[in-house]
Amino acid sequence: MTLLAFAVAGASLAAGVAVAYALRAAPTVRLQLAGLALVSVCVPLVAVLASGWVMFHMGADLKVLAVAAGSATAAVGAGLLLARWISQSIRRVSDASARLAAGDLSTRVPTGGASELSALAGSFNSMAASIEQLFDARRELVAWASHDLRTPLASMQAMIEAIEDGLATADDYLPTLRDQVRTLSVLVDDLFELARIDAGALTLELQQLPVSGLVDSALRLLQPEAAVRGVALSSCVEGETTAPVAPEKIERVLYNLLTNALRHTPSDGSVAVNVARRNGEVLVSVEDTGSGIEPEAVARMFERFWRADRARSAAGMGLGLAIARGLVEAHGGRIWAENRDGGGARVSFTLPAAQRR
Repeated sequence: MTLLAFAVAGASLAAGVAVAYALRAAPTVRLQLAGLALVSVCVPLVAVLASGWVMFHMGADLKVLAVAAGSATAAVGAGLLLARWISQSIRRVSDASARLAAGDLSTRVPTGGASELSALAGSFNSMAASIEQLFDARRELVAWASHDLRTPLASMQAMIEAIEDGLATADDYLPTLRDQVRTLSVLVDDLFELARIDAGALTLELQQLPVSGLVDSALRLLQPEAAVRGVALSSCVEGETTAPVAPEKIERVLYNLLTNALRHTPSDGSVAVNVARRNGEVLVSVEDTGSGIEPEAVARMFERFWRADRARSAAGMGLGLAIARGLVEAHGGRIWAENRDGGGARVSFTLPAAQRR
């Protein structure tokens, strides 16, 4: 009968291990832990019942003790095995965090297993991808800013040396120097504005104003340039559309979008601003009759210093659309670009129709 007692104990251990393996496939950690608690209760209970049966039929305390010890060992073994699997999944995330902190921005965690651990791995991977993208953007920002600062500075240095060497007079280069200083000033102002947007330090004094006045103001600023280029400017505002805005910021958004559209619209073309209400929002669209936007530019044209699309970024510092996006999002809106069905491009953004608490 001793063999029978050990057989029961061995069967309990095997059952505990089998249940632990089965619990490993449970979709959530909560179910795994609930199953572990159930195993911890059921296996000893079965052991007690088996022990009672043995004791009733055999009257041997040693056999009862062997069966109880075996079943309890099964419960402990199953618990330790399941705990090890859970801790391994958590340790993978911990190790990946250490590698990411050490500078390995390509670190990712395998997903799978229980839903909580899979969600944790997915969140970590999203965070790591965002950090990697942020560092890439910073490197790109430094590279492009250095390039755009170096060009006017080198030109100014050459003109100053020419004046010092007597090759030219100050009056010869004064207008050009003034233009270069203005270019540097605009770049510094744009970089400062982006820094404020990124830091969340942008303060908006919102006023419920008609959007038509902001559109007319931006069109007046660009009318002389449009006349020289032979491009027609127009606007269409639906009713008395108002929105809570910081007027100087939205005027800058419109100016940047119109400047971009005007720059890439051929002579005898047109640029139009359309304003309408849509689903509790104010929709503003700037349309042009240019060559349209390449697919890559649709996704990346609002990135700072991005100039891969030569057709739509031949001039400027590459910051205007990035600033426009930041200002629109600071108002609680969104901005996007698309191609028009009849040719040309359309850049649209939304604003809340009423001030949000």
